[in-house]
Amino acid sequence: MRPSCFSIVASLAVTASAFPANIDLAAAGFSSDALPDRRDLISYFNAEAQYIDTTGEHSWVAPTTEDARGPCPGLNAMANHGYLPHNGVGTITDFVLGTFKVFGMSLDLGAFLAVLGASFDGDGTSWSIGGPHPAVGLGATGLIGSHNKYESDVSPCRPDLYEAGNNYEVVLSQWQELYDLQKDVPNEDSNYSLELLREFRSRRFDQQIANNPYFFNGPFTGVAVQPAAYTFIYRFMGNKSAEHPDGQLTKEVLKSFFGMTENADGSWSGGRGYERIPDNWYKRAIGDEYSIPFFQTDFLKDALVHPKFLDIGGNTGKVNTFTGVDLGDLSGGVFNVKTLAEGNNAFCLASQFAAQAEPDLLRTLLSTLGGEAGKALLGLGCPLLTRFDDDQLKAFPGYSRSLEEK
Repeated sequence: MRPSCFSIVASLAVTASAFPANIDLAAAGFSSDALPDRRDLISYFNAEAQYIDTTGEHSWVAPTTEDARGPCPGLNAMANHGYLPHNGVGTITDFVLGTFKVFGMSLDLGAFLAVLGASFDGDGTSWSIGGPHPAVGLGATGLIGSHNKYESDVSPCRPDLYEAGNNYEVVLSQWQELYDLQKDVPNEDSNYSLELLREFRSRRFDQQIANNPYFFNGPFTGVAVQPAAYTFIYRFMGNKSAEHPDGQLTKEVLKSFFGMTENADGSWSGGRGYERIPDNWYKRAIGDEYSIPFFQTDFLKDALVHPKFLDIGGNTGKVNTFTGVDLGDLSGGVFNVKTLAEGNNAFCLASQFAAQAEPDLLRTLLSTLGGEAGKALLGLGCPLLTRFDDDQLKAFPGYSRSLEEK
């Protein structure tokens, strides 16, 4: 995810002038001690139940030029193995059940993301993991066409659309930087942990401010989608075993899921369309599916280390011009820089901002989709946003350009 493919120290290492909307989560009562470590909750492994088949009907098959593949390596891999339709177009049910079966994504999170995908990228019931596709209704952009609406800036390995002209091809320098996080570690000992990915995200975030005049960290794409692009890598791609029930993401597993092959001369080939589920690979433990509350815990942990991740705003058309927004004005007084760090508020802001874009369709789908996504959101106890003034956001070209594209 990006679903794109497939969040605190008390002070920042940057100045207040660079991030005027910085959030002091420690002052809001958060500490790492208050957030549970899931490794304390996972102590079992069931090889038969967690094994993901990559043979027979689920053997890897390369996409044709007619098949959709996009910026999310996990979704691309699922389509290549037939866990999503091979053409890259799926219904809401396809995405919910597919991600549950292959990765152990919970039904609440899977339903929430699939509904948004159908709303932002598709025809309300189905969507493409790549660009527009004849199997979806007219006007459906696909994941590729939803930049800064559903697909976000600061991808681990893909470029930002307004900076590079596409948002789906692997940027080799970014891939190399990610791979090199375990450069000198033997494969069997390597692990792209949440901590490593958090620091990689922080560097990518700073790189975007310094290099992309259109960088935008939005209320939904920045707060919810961007962290998913990093936490999902470890939480879903890590190979589970009796020795590593919470997962170990080795260099070989990472290369497989990203479809990358290292050549004899040290160069790389592959990328979009070549993604594979590794052989002898095991998903999350049954009963420990990755849920909305679990995801919230992960992105708040990241923000305990790097509060800048929750700064909503962007560059204003030139590099190094990051400007934050007034959350009070944006949310009609419901949230401010302190309360965003409390409870479920960050996810509440993100989900309700997303609902503003497709309110009637989204509310209908959430109320009828087997109740999973709706119950999850209702259970958050979100303060209700009755007004969302996005005039401030329109000052950022990364946001205003996204409004013109559909």
